Amino acid sequence: MSVIVKNITKYFGRQCALADVSFSIAEGEVVGFLGPNGAGKSTMMKIATGYMLPDGGSVEVCGLDVAQNPGRVHGIVGYLPEHNPLYTDMYVREYLRLVAGMYPISNPRQRVDEMIELTGLERECHKLIGALSKGYRQRVGIAQALIGDPRVVILDEPTTGLDPNQIVEIRQLIKSLGRDRTVMLSTHIMQEVEAICDRVVIIDRGQIRAEGKAEQVAAAAMGGGVVEVEFDRPADIEALRAATAATAIEQTAAAAYTIHAAANNDPRPAIFHFAVDGGLIILKMAQSEKLETVFRRLTQG
Repeated sequence: MSVIVKNITKYFGRQCALADVSFSIAEGEVVGFLGPNGAGKSTMMKIATGYMLPDGGSVEVCGLDVAQNPGRVHGIVGYLPEHNPLYTDMYVREYLRLVAGMYPISNPRQRVDEMIELTGLERECHKLIGALSKGYRQRVGIAQALIGDPRVVILDEPTTGLDPNQIVEIRQLIKSLGRDRTVMLSTHIMQEVEAICDRVVIIDRGQIRAEGKAEQVAAAAMGGGVVEVEFDRPADIEALRAATAATAIEQTAAAAYTIHAAANNDPRPAIFHFAVDGGLIILKMAQSEKLETVFRRLTQG
């Protein structure tokens, strides 16, 4: 595992920000840390990077205890805080060269050029950071997080305040990072998780409420998988029930059905094979419960 979080607890005065939080992230995995504002996401990010000490528990990054080896951990972790701290009176290339000088990089100028190209900053690299749009400032922040070639990248609310086009571009960039790095990002945007994450950890009021692949979390939280399907003609309900191992089937129209399956059972592949074997045409098939519904249920009690 690249990141192992064990029983992390953190208090601010009498307020408990994190209560016995544990999870792990495998190498090359993109995990979304999902929760409402004030859930404890940023606190967890700061503890995972070594910028804040917990009151209890431990974090290991690539086999290193963060509290005992902060310097070594900083060398293998790239971090973009929620409030992107940039020197706004420096030029983009100038700032990235400053950051590159903090790492044992053999050719800093080449590395800066690579980061500018990777993050799409070619047309903006001659500007002062203070003159950049929010989207390009985020790109500069991601570039500084990657410039040391980290094995683990931690991004705190990376798309906050961006316009729709900028959000799509940043998401594509983050998705590409997961090809050869471990990525942990915090967000309160469901679409973010569905678009780029392999797995989700839902946190609320300092406690883990659910963990797993988005569809598995939805199925478990809703008591099983729920799929709506419509064929070109009516189907044999009992045969459909047997083929999908459904716990219940509701016929909502002449050839439309709502299929309820047990937790961790996605009935969609079985529905497809049922249609093929029976010569049926699937006109519509969709999971009826979205991650947003699950999120609201888990974080609103």
